[in-house]
Parts: sequence; structure tokens; C-alpha cells
Amino acid sequence: MPIGYLITTAGVALVGWSAVLGRRPRRSSPFRPSYVVGLWLNWPLVAFLVLAASTALAIDQNGIDSSGLRIGLGLAVVATAALGVLHRRAHGTGPALERALDAGLGAAWREGVDPGLAARLRRRPSLLRVLLAPLSPRRRAVVRVANLRYGSAGRANLLDLYRDRSGRVGRPVLVHLHPLHGSKRVGTRHLLHRLAAAGWICVAANYRRGLDDGLSDVHDVIAWVREHGPGHGADPDVIFLAGSSLGAHHALRAAAACGDVAGVVSLYAYYGDAFPAEHAPPCFVAHGDQDTLVPVDDARSFVERLRETSASPVVYAELPGAQHGFDLFRSRRFDTVVDAIEAFTASVRQQPYPFAHS
Repeated sequence: MPIGYLITTAGVALVGWSAVLGRRPRRSSPFRPSYVVGLWLNWPLVAFLVLAASTALAIDQNGIDSSGLRIGLGLAVVATAALGVLHRRAHGTGPALERALDAGLGAAWREGVDPGLAARLRRRPSLLRVLLAPLSPRRRAVVRVANLRYGSAGRANLLDLYRDRSGRVGRPVLVHLHPLHGSKRVGTRHLLHRLAAAGWICVAANYRRGLDDGLSDVHDVIAWVREHGPGHGADPDVIFLAGSSLGAHHALRAAAACGDVAGVVSLYAYYGDAFPAEHAPPCFVAHGDQDTLVPVDDARSFVERLRETSASPVVYAELPGAQHGFDLFRSRRFDTVVDAIEAFTASVRQQPYPFAHS
């Protein structure tokens, strides 16, 4: 009996249909099987292809007449149905982000940005593009300057800088901070390459794992960008902080403490004591409604408090069907999130008043 195949298909079917039926996710752990299975539901089409490949392997090894395999095939059909529903729901990412931008920035945000940005939020990708998205190669127009030291804490105080090959100066900066179980070279690379190719200076930084040490490291990264960034073409006065999970927590706290960054991009943050501040900069917050590591209720609570205390715009989007870690690989969903981030930062840069200093 193909025990491994049965466990896999049962897990995908159970977690998939829990998401489809709208069961509110419970707080989980990154080491629990339910979280690992749920993580892969961020890419339902890829999960289906893996399920199909494992089904073909199980048939080859056990034969179609195996009773255990017939049970597994039934579970695979149930899992496939769930993945199909989740794939369709992921198409709601663009409308959800458009509504969030309208609510946070006002409907006139489209007038201050490239018309193509708003249009891209509604695009439908080709099937080939969806299938190949996780394997998206690095952009040849982008140069990575690796392992620049910004502090004294060994490998934890190294950063990578991404830029295009032109000699342009005065470019905006995005500093990205990875999740707890990650590094500057894992995840979110699609965002860094996209913005760097569009003329940004992007910085991906390692940091120490402790909350206070990590926050101190973020301040050091900002100081490094202000001192050394102009040598790479950066505008030291236009810095956006971004992060994923714990990295987003550090970005939110650092922005509240600094008071002079252009904006914050928070992806499925751990909110903890990331307290809202009266002089917080504009914030873009995206969270999956199926997140089991940091439930969506935590995001709603944080955004509600932020809107009560901050005079700056707050863009909040709940991504349908998304789990924690939705930026780990490129996908249709993450492509659309990056489009919205570009629209948010473009709109903020067009405003005639400095939010952070109001």
C-alpha cells in the first residue's frame, strides 16, 4: 500500500477543502504538517502538477489494481477539486488590491501613476506564464552587488544591492527584510528584480534573529544606505522599508521609530509589539486570509489601530486563498502584489506633502 502517497493526497485534500469552505485558520507553527501543506496551496497549479506526478509514480510502482491506490486516487480527485477552486479564487487578488488602493489612497491614485500599473492589476496571464512563473529567471538587466557589510555581526550584517546597468542617480530605494527562517537570498527576489529593472535601488539585508538586535540592525541598514547608497545611484532621502513576516515586523517598528522613511511595505507580518505611531509613514499591508502562522485577525487588528493613530495613508489588502509565505516563489498572485506595490510607492512619491513629517 502506498502509505506516503495516501498521506500526501489526504493532507492536500483536507487542508485544501478547509480553505475552500472558509474555515478560519488557527494559529499554527512552521513545523506542523498542516502549515507545510497549506504553504504550498499558495501555488495551487504547481501543487496540482506535483500531485499528478506523484499519482503517476504511485501507479507505476503499485499498479492500478491496488486497493490502497484506488483510495489514493479518490483522495487525489477530491484534492484536485479543492486546488481548482483555490486557483480560481487567486484571480480575485487583483480586484482585492485595487479596492485596497482605492480605500487607502483614494480613487485618484490612478491619475498620478503610470496607466499601465492599474491595467496590470486586471490582467489575465497565459497558462504557460503561470506554469513557468516559479522558475522565473533573474533579469539580465539587473546587477547584484553581493555581501556588502553594514555592521559588525558577521554574516548577519551583510546585504545585497540590486540595480540596473545604467548610470542613473537619484533613484528611490527599497530595503527588504526576509522572514525569520530565511536569508537575503531566499524569497521575494522577484520583487527586487522587478523594481531594480524599473530603476530602483533594492537592498536585501540579513539581520540578527533577536527582536531588539534585529531592529538595531535595520537602523544600521538605513544608515548604510544613506551613507553609501549615493555611490550606487540611490537617493538617500527616498527610502521605503519592506519586509516579510518577522522582517515586516522590523520594518514597521523601524519606520515608526525613524519617522523619515518614505513608506513601509508589510507582507504577512508578525505584528507583535509593532505599535502604530502618530507620525507613521504611508503603509501598504498585505495578508493572506488563509494564513495559519499569523491569522488574518491579527492583521485586521493592527490596521485598525494604525488607522486610528496615523494621519498617513494605510493600504490594507486581504489576499483570497493566500497562506503565509506567498512571496517565496513568483506566481500570478505575487506578480499582482508587486504591481500594487509599484502603484503604492509611485502614488506616495507623487504626493505634495511629506507624510512622515506631518
